[in-house]
Amino acid sequence: MTEIDAKIDALVPEWLNLPDIAEMLDIEVTRVRQLVKEGQLIAVRRGENRALAVPAAFIDGDKIVKGLVGLLTVLRDDGFSDEEMLEWLFTPDPTLPGTPAQALSENRGTEVKRRAQALAV
Repeated sequence: MTEIDAKIDALVPEWLNLPDIAEMLDIEVTRVRQLVKEGQLIAVRRGENRALAVPAAFIDGDKIVKGLVGLLTVLRDDGFSDEEMLEWLFTPDPTLPGTPAQALSENRGTEVKRRAQALAV
């Protein structure tokens, strides 16, 4: 959990606070915090009150976007920090097209994961 810089904040179109995610996933806020701690979600401090927030693109209705958890693991194994992962996920890639986060939400996770694995080479 980290402070967010303006560049990354501008890349992510929408953020959700932890209580909102808990409600969407029908779990306790403490469980959402545990998901962040376990690396299944990325949360950053933002806004005037420095509340923890997660990119809205990581949540699909009542579940975490398919493929996100595995992708975050691959990126961490590649040595990416939370900030670097957010920047990579939300920076447009003309070869996808769109951003890796958009591709994940469109069920194109295999291609996104393949690209993430190639970053380590």
